[in-house]
Amino acid sequence: MGIRIWLVAAYLLVFAFIQTLWLTPVALAQPSAGGGASAVPDFQPRVYLGIDTLAANKFKGLVSEGGKQRRVGLITNPSGVNCRGRTTLEVMREGGVNLVALFAPEYGVYGEVLDDVYQKGNTVDQRSNLPVHFLVNEARKPTPEMLKNIDVLVYDIQDIGCRAYTYIATLGLAMEAAGEAGIEFYVLDRPNPLGGNRIEGMPVNPRFTSNYGLWDIPYVYGLTCGELANMIYKQHWIKKLPKQLVVVPMKGWYRDMTWEDTGLIWVPPSPHIPTPDTAYYFAITRAIGEAGPVNQGIGYTIPFGVVGGPQWNPFHLADELNKLKMPGVYFRPIFYKPNYGPQQRVNLSGVQIHITDKQQINLCGTSAMMMEIIRTIPGSDLFVNPPGGELEFDRSVGGDELRTHFKRGGSAAELLQIWEPGLQQFRVMRKPYLLYQNSPQG
Repeated sequence: MGIRIWLVAAYLLVFAFIQTLWLTPVALAQPSAGGGASAVPDFQPRVYLGIDTLAANKFKGLVSEGGKQRRVGLITNPSGVNCRGRTTLEVMREGGVNLVALFAPEYGVYGEVLDDVYQKGNTVDQRSNLPVHFLVNEARKPTPEMLKNIDVLVYDIQDIGCRAYTYIATLGLAMEAAGEAGIEFYVLDRPNPLGGNRIEGMPVNPRFTSNYGLWDIPYVYGLTCGELANMIYKQHWIKKLPKQLVVVPMKGWYRDMTWEDTGLIWVPPSPHIPTPDTAYYFAITRAIGEAGPVNQGIGYTIPFGVVGGPQWNPFHLADELNKLKMPGVYFRPIFYKPNYGPQQRVNLSGVQIHITDKQQINLCGTSAMMMEIIRTIPGSDLFVNPPGGELEFDRSVGGDELRTHFKRGGSAAELLQIWEPGLQQFRVMRKPYLLYQNSPQG
């Protein structure tokens, strides 16, 4: 027994030593005294992100080529951080990367744009003095003018694993723009907070593609942004391919991990995704909020974690939903008042959703079952009066099947059966693009 304990101890010491060797001082460098960066937090994550791999490899491919310094553009936002929480912008500049421009999706590079007003053309980042291009509204895709002095475009934004979250549209459109400009495209990979095995929900009907569903993937698609980039590239889903696609992988991430398993901090990629668990609730309630005048927590303290409306009977609704005995979820009556949004300062009532088992719950199945019950609530007007109209709702979920199925009296159970063959097909289709496996103990 004593010999076994010593062997285990020796193995752990060797493993820790190897991990230390793998990550070079560049990746975990302390901020320079004059850089204005915050102190590096003292914790040891279990997963190293794409930016950490890039730094450990001394930014190979980005610093120079044939003795010529490369000009790099970075697509990022507040979620673009390394495993210690330092921004990719800081890490790349300190590593000698010649950043010449920044590109930001909705809300800006630092999350500083908190309304719908965006600068026309360029603005300037006050911290780095770099030009900033907003990839929003009519300029969702980088223009030739934006890319004319760039050799490599780099993408580092945290996704949430749901097709309706628009950053993956930004990813593919930027890849296409890089192809049109004849430049390379790098993706710094990050975990999928819903895990790498969860594949659920409605497919995309090509007649209803939009920024909420540009790619032929299920509503919940079980890929990292790097894996999705590989699929977009090799399936030729964009009109022009980048000169080269480089996906910089993570180290230590496994498909069956939850975010808590990674040891990483969570930086909200947008204002209404404050925690990694919000990604689960987004996949459940986003479509419900688009289907009718239903509040799903926007403006309240639990975005996407509640659904409600004026004068709903929350006790009856909770009872009806709990009677379905959906695995991994519990519904609790709630009264609340949003502080902003369409129903600002209106007294609402409904249910709070509590996920009790992340492995057991079917997020899209839960959403469909909830829609079936909520349709019976007087005043919910689900599928009768979508806030943006029927066409806008159909585009937001990837097709008209969801709406028309319920309007003609179909059930949620039937809908899940209709979707299943497509999900099985996608599980097979994605296999060549997977970069990570399940954890060894799994």
